[in-house]
Amino acid sequence: MIKNYIKTAWRSLLRNKSYTTINIIGLAIGIAACLLIFLVVHFETSFDNFHSKKDRIYRVVSASQTPNGFSLGSGVPLPTAEGLRTDFPQIKDVAAIFRYGGHYTVDNKKGQAVKKFKEDDAYYTEPQFFNIFDFGWLAGDKKTALSEPNTIVLTQDEAEKFFGNWHDAMGKVIKYENKTSLKVTGILKNLPANTDFPIKIAVSYATIKEKGSNFYGNLNDWVSTFGTHYVFMVLPDNMNVSLFNKNLEVFTKKHKPAEYAKQGFQLQALGDMHYNTEVSIFTFHPFGKQLLSAISLIGAFLLIIACVNFINLATAQAVNRSKEVGIRKVLGSNRKQLIFQFISETFIITLCAVILAIGFAEITLPLLNKLLEIKLSGAFLSDSTILLFLFSVIISVTLLSGLYPAMVLSGFNPIAALKNKVASARTSGISLRRALVVLQFCIAQVLVIGTLVIIHQMNYFRTKSLGFEKDAILTVPFPGDSISKTKLNSLRDQLIQQPGIKDVSYSFTSPSDNDSWSSDFTYNNLGKKTDFAANLKWADAEYFRLYKLQFLAGQAYAKSDTIHSYIVNQTLLKRLGVHDPKEAIGKYINLWGDKKKTAQIVGVVKDFNVSSLKEEIPPVLMSSWKDVYQVINIKIQPSNINSTLASVEKLWNSNFPDGLYEYQFLDDKIAEFYKSEDQLSTLYKIFAGIAIFISCLGLYGLVSFMAVQRTKEVGIRKTLGASVSHIVYLFSKEFTLLILIAFAISAPTGWYFMNKWLQAFTYKVSLGPEIFILAILVSIAIAWITVGYKAIRAALVNPVESLKSE
Repeated sequence: MIKNYIKTAWRSLLRNKSYTTINIIGLAIGIAACLLIFLVVHFETSFDNFHSKKDRIYRVVSASQTPNGFSLGSGVPLPTAEGLRTDFPQIKDVAAIFRYGGHYTVDNKKGQAVKKFKEDDAYYTEPQFFNIFDFGWLAGDKKTALSEPNTIVLTQDEAEKFFGNWHDAMGKVIKYENKTSLKVTGILKNLPANTDFPIKIAVSYATIKEKGSNFYGNLNDWVSTFGTHYVFMVLPDNMNVSLFNKNLEVFTKKHKPAEYAKQGFQLQALGDMHYNTEVSIFTFHPFGKQLLSAISLIGAFLLIIACVNFINLATAQAVNRSKEVGIRKVLGSNRKQLIFQFISETFIITLCAVILAIGFAEITLPLLNKLLEIKLSGAFLSDSTILLFLFSVIISVTLLSGLYPAMVLSGFNPIAALKNKVASARTSGISLRRALVVLQFCIAQVLVIGTLVIIHQMNYFRTKSLGFEKDAILTVPFPGDSISKTKLNSLRDQLIQQPGIKDVSYSFTSPSDNDSWSSDFTYNNLGKKTDFAANLKWADAEYFRLYKLQFLAGQAYAKSDTIHSYIVNQTLLKRLGVHDPKEAIGKYINLWGDKKKTAQIVGVVKDFNVSSLKEEIPPVLMSSWKDVYQVINIKIQPSNINSTLASVEKLWNSNFPDGLYEYQFLDDKIAEFYKSEDQLSTLYKIFAGIAIFISCLGLYGLVSFMAVQRTKEVGIRKTLGASVSHIVYLFSKEFTLLILIAFAISAPTGWYFMNKWLQAFTYKVSLGPEIFILAILVSIAIAWITVGYKAIRAALVNPVESLKSE
């Protein structure tokens, strides 16, 4: 019986090739989009789920009290882990990990560097870290490999990059920044893609406790925090989070100076790390739950649009199949059998669509991986969760798409059907069909509006003045050792003599940068530190000229290698309650209670953006301090860029032969601030394009059906003098009206959601009418092109042929 149903359904589909093709393509594209979105959601929700203690692992984060509540930060002071172990001996597993990249070299027997690598995914790691997290080992003992200073553990890929074969790496020596020799004591298995710990190199945490290390002076500093210094712990079963957070308040009061008592600690669950966009993670790739919900909803909507196409076309086809239904009923078929027959047809279409969708997904998966910078496996069909999802899609789409048309078709009166008296308007569910067309275009237009708003906001980011010059500026890091810094003056003279270079400056960072250094300070010898932190910008005197920072009062400080004067921005003065920039000139600022860090304010600069436009401009404090400089800022001529870059590289390598040369244009660095928004913009463009394509595919099918049903009417109208444009208008007016109704619903919906999205940005565009006008014009234009093609063909048919056709 079932075999007969399937055979009959297959024959019926082959007889209606255009109908079948449109349905399969529409469903396949919708299911493929839905499948890809599900793969992303499945991947993003799997992060660090493989650790056996995952439900009890917590990160200790900084929690500062502000007028608006608690502000959370990922970094904590260096002594935090040791303090927790001492004060809470019942906690067995506490570990610190500190992301601190740099240059690593392998020397030959003569001490000459033969391999140089810059590695950002390098971490100072306590051995307890590997008791908390379940990462696999190929060689070495996880309990002892990082227990001694100057030891290093590599992943398999990293070991092969350094030594060719990971088996040969054990016991070898790697140099860090040409000064610290590190012995390889372990090899990790390559870490999975779905972890927020992208470790490639793990250096023993004991290394930074050695005298002479960059952080030796911070080992007992409970005030300074480093943004990439994290502490993790396993909370015992007999403790709850709220109780331990109260214990952390006591812990804060014990260890932090009284004036920093508001800067405490809180626990953050491992399961919250990947989705909490407020607190950073090592991958810099948090995927907020709101975003997950949004793309999941879009995936569901795209599938619904595809199902709507099927329902519309199936009900529109009902008149053509009325005689078939009448004959089946006369020959004894009951309604239940007919419903099963039509559901079988839907099942075959859905099954074909799913097979085609899997092919589409396989082809587009590498592009999606590249766009989102993730690693989705092409072998997703081996995942039982994905197979269950596809099975659910087949069943749900079959029922959602096929049940209503099956009910309509099986409900025909056999006598009326055989006499061909089944009315098109009655059988095609015309009111429902109109409603479904409105739903399709409503979803599509919301996506179009969202896409236009994101594009508008991204253009604003690219064109808004940041308060400094950013074009044709090269930033080049240099080695931080003392010998390298003695060469900086000579290197500046060499660079400035090059024909393509206009100016050179040294600094801690560029004006707008991901790296930051903040601190409170004392103003005007008041003896009391400020209740806010200033962003510290260490730079030489040429920095202001190179970046064209504008002065509101005073002038740039004189050339110096040490702190001898300060420059502040407008926001810092506002926070101090100083309204006239000239009043600040001559006032004293002191940092950290160090007399050598006391100096006068000699200038006030206009506010400039120090980071993304998502954030407000913070107070900024600037001074010269050669010891902390790490970047060369080079202003170049726009012409002959390649030859200028070559000359810069040659001079850099001649001055720092043991270093690893790299550079970045400042405008590229700033563009990276908005990488996630760029990715979102591209996704929305794709989703909106798919939604419109599927909707128009359905429109094309409906118009094709209308053209056949109204062939005689078109012939009579042409005989009576109707023009081609009038016939096209006849076909287009109803769909235009439906699109306008859809716009009336989608416009306020799109405004609400996109206005909410824009609230995350300090600097944002306003939602003017031009965005919504463009959205409706685009929708109508695409719909007219879709409808117009078929309508014009119908209108150009000879009326004699049209009247003969029936």
